[in-house]
Amino acid sequence: MRQILGKSYFTQFKISYRNSKICSCVASYHSTTRNWSRGSSATNADPNLSKEHIPFRFETGIALYAKKKPRPFPPPFHSPPRCFSDPTNTYDRSSDKCGYFKGEYMKGFTNGDDAVYADNYFIAVNDGVGAWSTRPGGHAGLWSRLVMHFWALEIENNLSEPDPIKSLQNAYEQSIKATAEPNNWQGTTTVTGALMYYKNTSQKSGAQTTPLLFIVNLGDSQILVTRPRESRLVFKSTQQWHWYDCPRQIGTNSPDTPCDKATLDVVEIEENDIILAVSDGVTDNLWEHEIIKNVVDSVNNWKGSESDQNAAQKRNGEAGLMRFVADELMKAAKAIATDPFAESPFMEQAIKEGLAVQGGEFI
Repeated sequence: MRQILGKSYFTQFKISYRNSKICSCVASYHSTTRNWSRGSSATNADPNLSKEHIPFRFETGIALYAKKKPRPFPPPFHSPPRCFSDPTNTYDRSSDKCGYFKGEYMKGFTNGDDAVYADNYFIAVNDGVGAWSTRPGGHAGLWSRLVMHFWALEIENNLSEPDPIKSLQNAYEQSIKATAEPNNWQGTTTVTGALMYYKNTSQKSGAQTTPLLFIVNLGDSQILVTRPRESRLVFKSTQQWHWYDCPRQIGTNSPDTPCDKATLDVVEIEENDIILAVSDGVTDNLWEHEIIKNVVDSVNNWKGSESDQNAAQKRNGEAGLMRFVADELMKAAKAIATDPFAESPFMEQAIKEGLAVQGGEFI
């Protein structure tokens, strides 16, 4: 069962059920200009860069599944009613999961104890370690969402000189402050994200612009870059562990910090590549070749299907395709996770550790 790190590095706390959340965040990129080609090494970013000046953007789709509903966010992280005397504006606990911090809604979405984020330039998944739900003052869902909120803000504010690990470090430090006294909420989370960027290169035909991904990872969630037209995987981030079933994680009492443990990979991509940001709810239930096949099949089925539902999605263009790909991947992972007799990467790794485990990872 997944473990969290206590005050002592080797103190272990176990949870009563393991990963019950599946997060699939999918993106493909498109050029907002037409002067890019595959380039080489020279980097030359605009020092006055804003989102509007990045020559590439994502089309994104999100699919989420959680065994249990998200826990409501506690005060002061929920949105209070504007006027308690207004009967049409009565406080509703269902709004707690929206997240509210210092007068603004938190960026991203909550899925169980996890948080996801997707916009035109940045996608990310934070997998909150659910063991904190068994401890007084523990709230992994709050921690994963706060880190996501602050990370997205830091990314937005530093596009001219992007440093996603530094941005994550700042987000981590802000989350510590936000959950300190008098609020005093504890938790840890894994993190992974991909930032769309570019580099300018000089060639005989003139200046060319190449799309790049800045990929950050800490823990066992992953970024995968697929190339459906070639039915292959271009890149996959490396999972990080302390020991079996105890991934690296940032938060309360953890020795891991972004500046020390997070990895950064810079990956060149091509148009129509599909980028996946997934929790271990996907990678513990589907092998790499199954993920690639699922993505390729989804793209082909979406293009070829004439169903009413698919026709409605097609009206949304590439965004509709990305939502379809994300949903199909989530459903495939869920099917294995809920099958007690299925073979899975989680089962395979558990057997290597000498544990008698059968089926998908949805304990």
